[in-house]
Amino acid sequence: MNLLTIGHRGVMGVEPENTLRSFVAAEHAGLDVVELDLHLSKDGALVVMHDADVDRTTDGNGPIADHTLAELRVLDAGRGERVPVFEEVLEAVSLPVQAEIKDVQAARALAAVIHERNLVERVEVSSFHDEAVAEIARLVPGVRTALIGSRYGLDIVDRAVAVGAATVCLNIRRLTLETVEHARAHGLRIIGWVVNTPDHLRLVRALELDGATTDHPGTKRAGRFTA
Repeated sequence: MNLLTIGHRGVMGVEPENTLRSFVAAEHAGLDVVELDLHLSKDGALVVMHDADVDRTTDGNGPIADHTLAELRVLDAGRGERVPVFEEVLEAVSLPVQAEIKDVQAARALAAVIHERNLVERVEVSSFHDEAVAEIARLVPGVRTALIGSRYGLDIVDRAVAVGAATVCLNIRRLTLETVEHARAHGLRIIGWVVNTPDHLRLVRALELDGATTDHPGTKRAGRFTA
């Protein structure tokens, strides 16, 4: 089985997360897709960062939404890296991108970039929020979408179907065979996250998932030899 490996915020296990350095490292490691997170800056730029605040991953403080892009650019995002915008990631790597959005506003901004750059085939859009998935699907017909679940039950499958998502991205620590079978019955792809240990990788294989989101560059190679 060919297992899709997705670099979580690049390869955040070894590089500063959501930086160009991390995404380039993921591509060099042979991962299949890079995953990233998007927020809007005060002036509407699609900023690549996981948290709503800059405190954890930069030397700045406060909400992203309170900073202009120029203000965000002066921050150190780790090892001298600067906070990138979505368009820069597209230029830095050639891999497909899974872009996680946090709300409807980000969906609208991302939709504009997808249309402008003709990215429907390259970008899959994911979110924990049903309304954000539904909005991007409305704005970009044909875009691939994924609903993410951390704490979930079988309802995650029904919610994904309701918003037209083709994929569910599910916390591997809570994943059960029942959930997998329910998703398969509805024709959904299943991605497990975050897959960082041999045990989790074996579980991905045993459940015959379609892919694994990982923090580590070695997961692609390890996946070839995991029964």
